[in-house]
Amino acid sequence: MNGDEACCEGALAVGCRFFAGYPITPATEIAESMSRRLPQLGGIYIQMEDEIASMAAILGASWGGVKSMTSTSGPGFSLMMENIGLGICTETPCVVCNVQRAGPSTGLPTAVGQGDMMQARWGSHGHYEIIALSPASPQEMFDMTIRAFNLSEYYRLPVIILADEVVGHMNERVIIPREDDIEIINRRKPAVSREDYLPYEADADGIAPMANCGDGYRIHVTGLTHDERGYPAMNAKAQEQMVTRLVGKIRNNRDKIISTKNFYLDDAEVVVVSYGISARSSMKAVRDARDEGIKAGLIKLETIWPFPEELIRSIAPQAKAMIMAEINGGQMVLEMERCVGGACPVSLVGNLGGAILHPNLILGAISKAARGKT
Repeated sequence: MNGDEACCEGALAVGCRFFAGYPITPATEIAESMSRRLPQLGGIYIQMEDEIASMAAILGASWGGVKSMTSTSGPGFSLMMENIGLGICTETPCVVCNVQRAGPSTGLPTAVGQGDMMQARWGSHGHYEIIALSPASPQEMFDMTIRAFNLSEYYRLPVIILADEVVGHMNERVIIPREDDIEIINRRKPAVSREDYLPYEADADGIAPMANCGDGYRIHVTGLTHDERGYPAMNAKAQEQMVTRLVGKIRNNRDKIISTKNFYLDDAEVVVVSYGISARSSMKAVRDARDEGIKAGLIKLETIWPFPEELIRSIAPQAKAMIMAEINGGQMVLEMERCVGGACPVSLVGNLGGAILHPNLILGAISKAARGKT
């Protein structure tokens, strides 16, 4: 199956039963698959009038107690940003799959891009933390969709899947495990009486149990700064308390959230960092470099946000150079430069969208870096 279809199957396997979305290339196959599959499982599919309404609908469905998701690409992702911020503030579990194309604006609807990486982190206003995953194959689209839902349910926030057109449209074998072999995490339910329940009173780990609307608990949901009751609280103290907890529940659990796959790092002198389809080109380039006697390694980012700062900082002092391979004009390379902090040279192998990075392009950058040239 292709990556978009695998995303749908992963969502269904983990218990998603509500999808609201608007067709947009190259993510339309997710919506199409959901429109066929959800009714077979007693779920609900709605084609909304636009992406603003789609994001609002999945937030509402989540508060009704249903695991929910949407899918989109560049222009639609932009329209979802305000309501993604609402989901962050109201701590609403849901999943957004952005199958990236080249932009800006309408851009290249049918061609690959990885230009929404910073938008995923900073696209909504205010200060907050986000979780974003990046699959590199249809199998990872399946697996990471399951993980996205589990992270969303546990940490109570919208989780973003930052896929790309090539991964979304490529067809590969996908192994779907038996139902009993799939880890499924559901949101934490209140352990107190209905009279004592406060919808935003966190447990010791900073995460508040979540009652569904209609369960008989008193619930007030607002995007305004709010107290533990969910009631608006228009003062600096309430703002500090609320945002500190929203940020802290991600920052304090970075080690549990961040995931990378590391190759040949033990002796690597030139380290490539990449994600999505670009990581596959990078893997080929790193293997070719090692065949040529160059000690190259690869860090494949599975979690984009939070960014694996600690890993990059630990690797940089032992490397001659680090290279970021990504299909944009330089986005995640800025994060890498910040973390490296001058410990070694950092360079970008990228393009502005429309085509994958050829492994030979990355291999050339590795060879140049190994010779001490940037």
